[in-house]
Order: sequence, then C-alpha cells, then structure tokens
Amino acid sequence: MQGSKVKRYRPHILVVIALAVVLSTGWHSSLRNALTDLRFAWQSRIASGDVVVVAIDTPSIDQVGVWPWPRRLHADLLHRLEAAGAQDVAFDIDFSTPSDTASDEAFLTALREAGGSTILPSFKQPTPNGGATHINRPLKPLSNQSWPAVVNVAIEPDGLVRRYPVGEKLGDVQMPSMAIVLAGQDVNRRPPFLIDFSIQSTSIPSVSYVDVLRGDAAALEKIRGKKVIVGATALELGDRFSVPNGRIVAGPVLQALAAESVLQNRMLHWTSDVGMIAGLGLICLLMMYSWRRVAPGVRVAILIAAGAAIELTAVLVQQHWPFVIDTSLFHIAIVAYLTAIALDEIDFRSLLGRIAESRFHRIAMSLGDGLVCTDEEHRITVWNPGASAIFGYMPTEMIGRPFETLCASPAEAGTKTFAIRDAARQALLVPGGAVVVEFEGRRKTGETFPVEASFSGWQGTDGFQYGAILRDISVRKREAERVRYLAEYDALTGLANRNTLQAALVGLIAAAERRSSKVVLLVFGLDGFQQINDMLGHSAGDLVLRAVAERLRAESDSKAIIARLSGDEFAIALDCASEPIGAFAERIARAFEAPLATGTRQHRVRISMGVAVYPDGGQNADDLLSNGHLALTKAKLTRRGSHVIFESAIRQELESRLTLESELALAADRGEFELFYQPQVRLIDGSLVGAEALIRWRHPVRGYVSPGEFMPVVNTSALSERIASWVMETAARQARAWELSGNAVRVAINLSPSQLQSGDLAHSVAELLKATGLAPSLLEIEVTEDILLHDEARVLDIFKRIQQLGVRILFDDFGTGYASLSYLKKFPLDGLKIDRSFVLGLLANSDDAAIVGSTIGLSKQLGLTVVAEGIENRATADFLVSMGCEEGQGYFFGRPMPAEAFEKQFWPAEIEAVSAA
Repeated sequence: MQGSKVKRYRPHILVVIALAVVLSTGWHSSLRNALTDLRFAWQSRIASGDVVVVAIDTPSIDQVGVWPWPRRLHADLLHRLEAAGAQDVAFDIDFSTPSDTASDEAFLTALREAGGSTILPSFKQPTPNGGATHINRPLKPLSNQSWPAVVNVAIEPDGLVRRYPVGEKLGDVQMPSMAIVLAGQDVNRRPPFLIDFSIQSTSIPSVSYVDVLRGDAAALEKIRGKKVIVGATALELGDRFSVPNGRIVAGPVLQALAAESVLQNRMLHWTSDVGMIAGLGLICLLMMYSWRRVAPGVRVAILIAAGAAIELTAVLVQQHWPFVIDTSLFHIAIVAYLTAIALDEIDFRSLLGRIAESRFHRIAMSLGDGLVCTDEEHRITVWNPGASAIFGYMPTEMIGRPFETLCASPAEAGTKTFAIRDAARQALLVPGGAVVVEFEGRRKTGETFPVEASFSGWQGTDGFQYGAILRDISVRKREAERVRYLAEYDALTGLANRNTLQAALVGLIAAAERRSSKVVLLVFGLDGFQQINDMLGHSAGDLVLRAVAERLRAESDSKAIIARLSGDEFAIALDCASEPIGAFAERIARAFEAPLATGTRQHRVRISMGVAVYPDGGQNADDLLSNGHLALTKAKLTRRGSHVIFESAIRQELESRLTLESELALAADRGEFELFYQPQVRLIDGSLVGAEALIRWRHPVRGYVSPGEFMPVVNTSALSERIASWVMETAARQARAWELSGNAVRVAINLSPSQLQSGDLAHSVAELLKATGLAPSLLEIEVTEDILLHDEARVLDIFKRIQQLGVRILFDDFGTGYASLSYLKKFPLDGLKIDRSFVLGLLANSDDAAIVGSTIGLSKQLGLTVVAEGIENRATADFLVSMGCEEGQGYFFGRPMPAEAFEKQFWPAEIEAVSAA
C-alpha cells in the first residue's frame, strides 16, 4: 500500500525536485531572460521622436581629425543647439580632466549661456589593478553650470544590458541617471527598470555632429524642440553595448532607448512572485486530479495548451502594460510533467534490457579479442568474430559445442586438461567475479598455442551463464622471451652481457667459497679497434666483434662464462682449477695471432688482458670487475698484446697516474711548461744549423720534472693534443724571433700521435706558418714509427702536403723499430736521426758501428740527411764525420737549455770546428 502511494505521487515529486534544482542553481533566470527577449522580438514600437542623438560618427571624426576634440567644438555645438531651439542637451562625453585653458573657458561660457538646460555625465570606472572604483565627475566649474547625471549601466552575466538604473549613489550623493534627468523624472530611490527593447533603435532620430556644427538646415530642423543626447557612435571609439536579440548599440543610443522607455511609460518591471506560485499550484492540482483519470495524451494536450495560454497572456500584458510576467518556472514545470508522463508510460525495464542486449551484441561482435559465452552446462552460446580469427572456427561450427573443444590435450602424461568448470568456480570466489588464467589452446588446424582467458559468471534469464575473453598471447610470449634475452645477452654477439656476467660471478664466487678454490676473471680490450671503425665503418667493426666472440667461444672451456661488457671490451669468468691462470691467458692471447676472417677481409687484432683472481683480486663480483678493468688499463699502458694480473700496487700506480694527469692539466692552465733547445751542428765545421725543441715542466714544488716521468702520461691522455699544439706554436714563434734577429736557426719539434689523429695537421702547420711569418725551411718535424703505424694512406697524404709547404720531415729514433726500412721507401722523408743507443756504443761495439755505417750509406743513396743523436765526446764526432755523417747533436755540443741561455752561448761565436779524421 505504501509503495502504491509513492508510485502515485512520484510524477509530482519529480516536478518538485526539478523546480528545486532549477531555483537553487538559478537556471530559470536564463530562461526568463530568453523569453523576455523573444517577446521584444515579436513586438515592435516606434520611438516618440522627442529624443534626438547628435552622433560623433565616422564622418565627423574624418572632418575634425584628432580625438579627443577641443572643448571649443562642444561650445560651438552647444551654441548651435541652443540657437536651433533644443530643449535639453545631455553630453555622454567625459569632462573629468582639463583640456587646454581656452577651450575649457569657451565650453564653460557656453554652459553658462545655456542657462541650466545641459546635462553632464558622471560615471564609475574600475581601476586596472583591481583596486577601489574610481568616480569620474565633470570639472567643478563645468558641473556648477549643468545638471549631474549617471551614465553607468549594469552588464548581466550573459554580457547583455537589460536593466537601467533610475539613480545611483556616487560617494555621498544620490545622483539620477541621464535618461531620468532627460525625461524630467524624479529619482525617488526607485529600483532599476527593464528597458523596452521592442522600441526600434533605428527609429530614434540621429544627426551628425559635424552637420550641426556647420549649421546644416535639415539637421537643425530635426532637433528643434527636442531633447538631445550628444555622444560617440563611431565604431572606432568603442562606446558600444550588447542588447537582447543579437543587437549592438552605441552608448548614446542606449541612453536614448532608456529615455524613450521613460517617456512612453514603458519602464518595465517583473510581476510579483505570488502570481507565479499560484499558477504553479494550479498546474500541480490539475495534474494530480487528472493523472489517473484521463489518458496520457489528454494530459499532454492540457499541459501544452496551458503553456501556450500562459505565454500568450504574458505577451499581451507586456505589450499593453509596463509589466513583464516571469513564466520560466511555469514552462519548467510543464516540461517536467511531460517528462514524468513519458517515464510513466515507458516500460523501462524491458527497454533497458533490449538496449543492454543490443549493446552487448555490438560490443561482442566488434571486439578484437575472442568472446565466448556458455550456458551452465558450459556449452557455447556466443561466438564472436574475434574468436573465429583466433581459433579458425565459424560460429555455426561452435555454437552448442562444449568449451573444452578449444583446449589442447596435455603433451605430458599425467598432466590435467584445462577445464572451464575449475576456472568458473574460481571466478565465483574472486571479488568482482572475474579470474584470469592461461591454458594451451588448439586451433582448427590442430596447432596449439598459449591462450589468456578472463572468466566471469552471472545469473541470466536462462540460468547461470559464463563468459570468457580470450587472447592469443603467443606473440606476447615471444616478445617476453626476446626482452628477457636482451636483458641478459648482448644483441650483437650473442654473448652474456655485464648483468649476466655479474650474476654468474656471484654464483662462481659462492661455489668457490664452499670449495676453497679460486675464480678467475679475464677482461679483454681490442687494441686499435677504433681505427677499424674509423677507416671501414661501424658495420665492419660489428663483423670484427662477432668474429672475436666466435674466437673466444672456440678457445674457452665450455663451463666458462663469456661476456661482452661494452664497445670492444669482453670478459671470461671461470673456475680456474682446471688450468693455470698464466697459461690460460697466454693461450687466449696466442689465439688472436691468427687473423680474423670477416667476409672478404681479414683483420689482425691484438688483445690486451687484465686478470683479477678471487679472492686476492677481489672479494665479490663488483671488486673483481673493477680490478679486472684496472689490470686491463695497466696492460694497455705497459704490455699491449699481453696480460697483467691485478695486484694492489696497480691501483696505487693508476691512482698516481690520475693524480699526475690532474697536475699536468693544472700545469697547462698555469703555464708551467717551458721549451728547452738542444743545438744541432754541422759536424764537418761545428757550425750551428738547428735546435731541437724539448719540453720541460717546472713544477712549483718539485722543480724541473724529468720528461721521462710525465711525457708517457701526456702522450696517452686527453692533454696530448693540447700540449703538442702548444709546443709546436711556441717553438715556431721562437724560431721566428731568432729569424727576425738575424740568426736563422732551424727548429725541430717532435710530433705527437694525437696531432695526426685529430684534425688536419697539414692545415694546422700552414696556418701556424701564416700566423707567425716563419720561413718554412726553418721548421722541422720529427716523427717516430708509432706515428707511422696509424692510417698509412692518411699519414702519407698529410706528409706530402707538409713537404709542399717547404717544411722538412725527419724519421726519429731510426733503427729501434720493426719496419724502419720499409718506411723509408713508403713515406716522403727529408732525413733520419740515428738513435742515441747506436751512437753511444759506436767506438766500442763493431755491430753498432756496422749499423750506423750502413744507415749513413743507405741514406746517402736515398738522398736523405742524417743526424746522429747522443754525441758525448770528440772521438765519436770525428768517427761519424769519417763515416760521412753530416749533422749531429749531443751533450758534447750542448745540453738542452732555455732560449735565453741558448742565445748567450751560440750567438757571440760559432762552436769550435771539429777536425775531420
């Protein structure tokens, strides 16, 4: 019984709720405004013609020119208006700031002569920074001669102007609005009224400011006996307002419409809410009475007729009387009742069921995944195209068949076949009613594949039903395997990566700790691999890396873990009980004596190795890897192509090297390097022919540091190019200074490998000669075999271009390398220097004498100059002269010395001639 009452009053409760929501949110205000504006559009009134607008329009601005205009123009206009017989003149123009004195005085005189028939505006203006509102009033002398009036209007939330204030309080004064003063009405603290926008703004008479100013007869006739509003209507002056029904009017026109509303007794006001409440009550009583007594169609007709009658009444009242009936809530109540009738008549349960079924069918058929539904006996009832794409069966083949048809038989004996009953039972126990499982599916072709299924169950009209969303996850499984592989192995070589190696080391160390055995880690670096990348490209480098991996696999024990760490670094980790560490390392090194075959090319690659052994070389995997890298660094610095076993002294040595590198960088910044010069003489007469520039480091604490201590570090560090460039530039500038002093001395500098590896050396030499002005013949470059080992074609090109500049190139330390004779043939050289190791034993060792004699003879045949190093006595010098050697240097002629000492020793007199043997 209680439910029946609720059902009876449900439509009326819905209407009350709708009205409450609308009233609380204020939505009815928008509907009320829209209905009022629509009534204005249906009605049309003509202005009385008693109010005329004198428009500051575009032609007036074009004629006068500047804006704002001088107030003498307004004075002239006022005189014209008074002479034409205008009743009252209202200026909708700002007079709150002074103009030029003469113009202000002229306008004041015109106001005084008008005798109180003028109105000047005041208005409130917000400040830009959001502070207190500023009140603009006419200048005091001007306001004393005219009526004050407010021109502010309220803009509603939708951006339109509808209401007009009768007056407004400015400061302590209640001031009437301009339209009220112009219409001759009293303020009396009345509320704002609605402007009657059914009055056509185009019917308000308007004349151009410039026409009145120049005394146009037609214009003056229009304003005779009329009330006048002077203001801006030109679009560029911006004084414009949006009003109902999509219209935009200028400020003076809006004031004229307000004045017309007053003059025509069309100051519109909303009617009392009492009538609206009574009307709403009447509609509710009518609906309550008729709800179960008349047919729904009749009720709909009653409601529509009531709405039309109410709106027609409102239109007639608004047309004949200054009242606006608010019918918004009436219409909202009518719409709510119409909605209630519709809801009462529709079988929503059936409709929602059909909608849900249709929606489910559309979703099921459009799913990319397979969707399969079964009845409580697990026979298939729904089979979508996604399931057909996965399993290969058409719907007609599967509807009515058991779900287990999709499951593959277990491959292993004793393995249980997947059963939907188990998954369905789990779905009932899981919160949310769904469970995700994986099983082996079987396609129509017999192929088996992994399937991910999300099972759920629900109570349907035909009993309990089950559903499953099926996905073929074979691709996902393969991708997961691929991701796992990439996380553990190097993609290029297929070897283990650093992470896998580290994990393997942890296991090997744990096993070795239990057995009290050792674990060996070999870290490899490829010597000269960067040159392969630079000369042949990274694709060729990748082939070399793969070949290195294959060589390591072939030479390593099957139990060894082989890894690529990064770039050209590899590692092998193994239990070293089966083979001595040194023997294993040497075997691996010898394996790379044979060239690596990569397609049509063969590459000879040497490897340097660092060895770290647990427990002495590190207590854990991180320590082993770190110490193995330190040993590799030591091997690359001292024993390229062989191995170094980590010792604690290596860390200290490399730390000392790092400290020395830091000190060298500071030395370069502080200018602690100096060049010493060792004289080179012509042996036949002892005359000075040149000097070799040799670097020295003057340490602020240790004094001069031996080049043998710091130059190996410089040549293998990032400082090499910077210091070598400084040496070349400093030596060239010193040679140029000597040349300018009249002592042309050839200066020889030792070339660093870094100068050939970075940039264009020939271009740098040319730029240096150009910058210093040094004669090319006074610069000599000495190269060693390790420099010539680099890219031969590139080095050959650079040397040829340097020789074309006129700079000499000498082969330094000749006889100490492995391929010196071949280099004499390949490279464009101007001479060679016999290494001091042969010269020191020249008198005592017949082998050294034979080598030196053969070298001098060969050089003469090739047209090369020969310079002997390490001459420490006269006998050696005489012997070299007898062999045909032309030039030499050594302590016998002078030690390396600063430039100042060199000048003092050699400029005054030549060295004593050496007698020929």
